[in-house]
Amino acid sequence: MSCCLIIVRRIIHVENDARFFSEDSYESTLLSLCRVPPRRQSRKPGGAPPAVMLAAAASGTHAAPLETLTIAVNTGFTTMDPWDATDNLSRTAARSFYESLYTFDKNLKPTPQLAESVDISPDGRIYTFKLRQGVKFHDGTILDAEAVKLSFELGASQDLKRTRRNFFNFVEKIEAADQYTVRFTLKSPMTAFLERLSNGTAAIACPSLLARAKTKQALAFEACGTGPYKLVRFNPAEELLVERNPDYRVPGLPKFKALRWVPVVENSTRAAMLQTGEAQFIQMAPVEQIPVLKANPNLAVNVVPSVVMRYMSMNMNEKPFDNPKVRQAVNYAINKQALCKVAFSGYARPADGVIPEQIPNAVKLGPWPYDPKKARELLKEAGYPNGFKTTLWSAFNNTTAVKTMQFVQQQLAQVGIKAEARALEAGQRVQVYGNKDPKKAPNRLYIIGWSNSTVDPDWGMRPALYSKNQPPVLNNEAYYQNPKVDALLDQALADTDPAKRAAEYKELQEMVWQDAPWAFLVFEDVTSAANKHLKNFNTLADGSFEFYSAEWQED
Repeated sequence: MSCCLIIVRRIIHVENDARFFSEDSYESTLLSLCRVPPRRQSRKPGGAPPAVMLAAAASGTHAAPLETLTIAVNTGFTTMDPWDATDNLSRTAARSFYESLYTFDKNLKPTPQLAESVDISPDGRIYTFKLRQGVKFHDGTILDAEAVKLSFELGASQDLKRTRRNFFNFVEKIEAADQYTVRFTLKSPMTAFLERLSNGTAAIACPSLLARAKTKQALAFEACGTGPYKLVRFNPAEELLVERNPDYRVPGLPKFKALRWVPVVENSTRAAMLQTGEAQFIQMAPVEQIPVLKANPNLAVNVVPSVVMRYMSMNMNEKPFDNPKVRQAVNYAINKQALCKVAFSGYARPADGVIPEQIPNAVKLGPWPYDPKKARELLKEAGYPNGFKTTLWSAFNNTTAVKTMQFVQQQLAQVGIKAEARALEAGQRVQVYGNKDPKKAPNRLYIIGWSNSTVDPDWGMRPALYSKNQPPVLNNEAYYQNPKVDALLDQALADTDPAKRAAEYKELQEMVWQDAPWAFLVFEDVTSAANKHLKNFNTLADGSFEFYSAEWQED
């Protein structure tokens, strides 16, 4: 490919581009994009002029040691407050400056972070954590048990109404036993407590920040923690810039002077940024361009079978989706195997259960077969022999999400369901999650994803299926209510007998599968790509990153 085409790819910016790309049309598509007005170019912190970047990309090296690492991601951020972030990406980026008692390692196993050790009582109700000593917050104050206690108390505050305030509602009380010992007493045993602590929600913030930031809106744009980087500036749709914390607790880390996180929703632009050196890491790597990225000797592509599920919720408060036959018809109407090929270029697999197989106690139940004839029969039985009209929203507006939405729209049309489609920008999701009256919820068909950020079955289902977790509390966009499912979720969470817990999870998954509050679409692979010189920037199966030890290594 010529250098001029690479330059074109770097400077174009096409919002909400719904075009489909293939290897055969790759070069012709780039030429057609020459007609698109170029986006404004600017010099980035730690970056180089465009000409230098192009030369560096061609050779796989940089003219000078890389000080600022640029990470291009496929959607915008919602907040920098992990206690208020419903999306995994925002919590992941916030790990730049926030840490927790525990975190996940690259294999998604809970491991101590700000905690040095934990002692668990025989009855499983009392967790006593010893904190690392001498850890400094970004404002220079010292981490202690009172600071941990305060972060958890304000995280759970009903007054602030942060979206994840109920994430630890099984905790009865928190005590600062001494300066560096904090004790959690649970209402009942909770087998996934350490996993909950590890997913990034339980960020420990500077007491000074919590004293002055009295609203969740203030906490969305300010940050003060113990992490390896400090917040410099944040614009949800444009950029998150963080700089090295010189007082970080781990000697020699971080390696980079700064990290620059940039939302780039258009697939080809994101890939072009990597190829030219404007970015050194991208996620998601556009699946339709993975063969091209793999062919570049200066890049490394990583594909991880993930715990990320893409599904389409159906608002069960509204007709016709209150009818189970209609919901089942929608599931029969969609060819999931074809969807994997068309929208994900094969980097996904049809959803064969309510939660992915990597999650403990997952049960294989499907996938739902593709049977448009059966779908039409069920619609007729439900009183809709000629189908019906509705709306179809996608929670994301990146290219892959738009392809998914368009494919589902076409499939539904073949059985008589005429859906008006719309892809939402990150800020527009408040229409769904900010709604306080279930009877006024605007969504009907809503394509969304769920990444099980705690890698336990409870959090794989509770946020989106528990009746009390309808918006604005959490993510039950289907407004699904099944008392038996609620009861089984609660029983399994508290049950310490593995065999009983497995049986309870099996029964509730079978119920959900038959109730079909969702169209169960695909389990998506996490695809990322990086410059070959970037090391120790790891993509995890939940779609998050482990990057504290990331560094740049020249040959």
